[in-house]
Amino acid sequence: MIIKPPDDVNTPSGKPAANAPRTAPAANAANVRAAATPPGDSSPGDSSPGDSSPGDSSPGDFDDTAESGLTAQLGMMLRASWASPVRGALVMLSLSIFAVVAVTAYGQIKLNSWNQPFYDALSHKNLGEFWNQLGVFGVIAGALLALNVAQRWLIETLKLKLREGLVRDLVQGWMAPGRAFRLAHAGAIGVNPDQRMHEDARHLTELSGDLGVGLLQASILLATFISVLWGLSSTFAFHVANRSIVIPGYMVWAAILYSGSASLLSYWVGRSLVRNNADRYAREAELRFSLVRVNEHIDSIALARAEPDEARRIEVDLSTVLNAMRLLVSGNTRLTWVTAGYGWFTLVAPILVAAPLYFSGTLTFGGLMMASGAFMQVQSSLRWFVDNFSTIADWRATLLRVANFRRAVIASDVLHDLAGRIEFTEGKAGTLTIDNLAIASPAGAITLKERHVEMQSRERVLVIGDSGTGKTLLFRALAGLWPWGSGRVSRPDGESMLFMPRTQYFPPGTLREVLAYPTTVNNFTSEACLRALERLGLERLGPLLDAPGSWDLTLTEGEQQTLAFARALLHAPRWLIIDEALEALEDEQRPKVIELLAKDLAETGILYIGRAVAQDSLFKRVLHLVPDGEGLKLGATAAVPASAAAAAG
Repeated sequence: MIIKPPDDVNTPSGKPAANAPRTAPAANAANVRAAATPPGDSSPGDSSPGDSSPGDSSPGDFDDTAESGLTAQLGMMLRASWASPVRGALVMLSLSIFAVVAVTAYGQIKLNSWNQPFYDALSHKNLGEFWNQLGVFGVIAGALLALNVAQRWLIETLKLKLREGLVRDLVQGWMAPGRAFRLAHAGAIGVNPDQRMHEDARHLTELSGDLGVGLLQASILLATFISVLWGLSSTFAFHVANRSIVIPGYMVWAAILYSGSASLLSYWVGRSLVRNNADRYAREAELRFSLVRVNEHIDSIALARAEPDEARRIEVDLSTVLNAMRLLVSGNTRLTWVTAGYGWFTLVAPILVAAPLYFSGTLTFGGLMMASGAFMQVQSSLRWFVDNFSTIADWRATLLRVANFRRAVIASDVLHDLAGRIEFTEGKAGTLTIDNLAIASPAGAITLKERHVEMQSRERVLVIGDSGTGKTLLFRALAGLWPWGSGRVSRPDGESMLFMPRTQYFPPGTLREVLAYPTTVNNFTSEACLRALERLGLERLGPLLDAPGSWDLTLTEGEQQTLAFARALLHAPRWLIIDEALEALEDEQRPKVIELLAKDLAETGILYIGRAVAQDSLFKRVLHLVPDGEGLKLGATAAVPASAAAAAG
């Protein structure tokens, strides 16, 4: 790490095509139970957050988000879309969809009105009018077909833009300096963020597009057809015991009663599906995590002949997935009794409701079919909630996950329950100053025995501490990644600093890009890259300078560490902070690297955090990292769990 100087188409019935099955997002590892263990010398934090084994999952992730409420979650996501660069496209697409849906609704009114003359022609055996009405149908159906195609294109484009805006917002927030690191150590919400931004965001935008347009179309159809239905039954009267009981618009009230009962019953039967879906996604993520973990450590597992034990662990995770799916199967089955039952009854409900008008002579046969069609449209619009309840539950669970992740990204900068943070300032050039530094963790604090440290450029300083003291925690604190504690770190103004962790990161790409990282390849000539490789004994990699590859898999651990020092030589920073990287070098490479630090980087100030055995003539001064029993301590309710501090050791 280098610190630079400041320089569905909806069908004619109004039912959206949003009921397609989905694959559960693989991203929500279970809540990791944090134990306040002392920070040791291991550095899981230098690896992915997935290296921590998930413990028993709980609905904590779900409950935490649920506290903010649906309105707050929707508001958060709408603000994210509104602030994105695609805002103009979203507005134009939304207005276009509204216009197309409105025109489609008008066309469906015309199609419904067509029922009366067409069926009257049939009942009167009027062949000429029959063919005439077929021609009218062709015109109306052709126009509706064109509108349906346009609507589908607009919906799919809207989904694309929604995903673009949401994912860009999430990635930009996640990649803000230091946020991804802090989020990775914030418990279950920081596990597999890639899945939150990829699978969950994709599914959320697709469901939002389909459900949103479906609701819009249902609302417009309801507003248009309810007037038709009211007009057809506005003067209807029941005759009971020589008395007439007039019920204006009784078919409208019948549709509302019919659909309202279906909606209430569906909610009562299927309300548990939201939580069951969220729980299923968490269990799916645990299973995926176990499979990925086994694949990443298959060498060690095979050497230990531990395949049966790992298979048992996978079986346990698979069992939790299957149990969660059984709950969903039961819930969806119960819901189907309601939705399918009302669906079948809907085949005859419009005729039954309109039959009194027909038998009283108020309606002709064509009028009966027209009233039946209008009733079908109204009750279908009112039953939108029933028809899409399981999809809404899926959407709600996905919204919870994405909104929770975005809120965690934004809140990752919030102070923990501490009295203060380490102060980082820009000091005079050529001097790195550390005053009264104490670094907080759930297990306690660590500090430098030397309360005031002033390090000059070109100076070489070694920091040592007992195993488990928290040397990597100090490394991260100096880099600004772990700001919790007290004291002050004054960095030299306008001078670059390179931080070299014990576990190196090489981005996918060419070897030239790896050497130039995180800057661009244009900053370094081919000759400079080749000299850096040759200086460290890696000349065999010279012909591969422009060859793409996964260098963290291609090179040995020792070669990776050596390549990192070649990168440091190429960048030639004014300051180099190293976390135990020398210890990982092969014996024949260590003298070369020490000579490089002494001669080739003679103008670079070097602060090495490591073991006393690494003390060579290179280092002229030694600092001591010790526990601070009276220092600040992260409380149990801090957003950074104890496991993060343990990893930071």
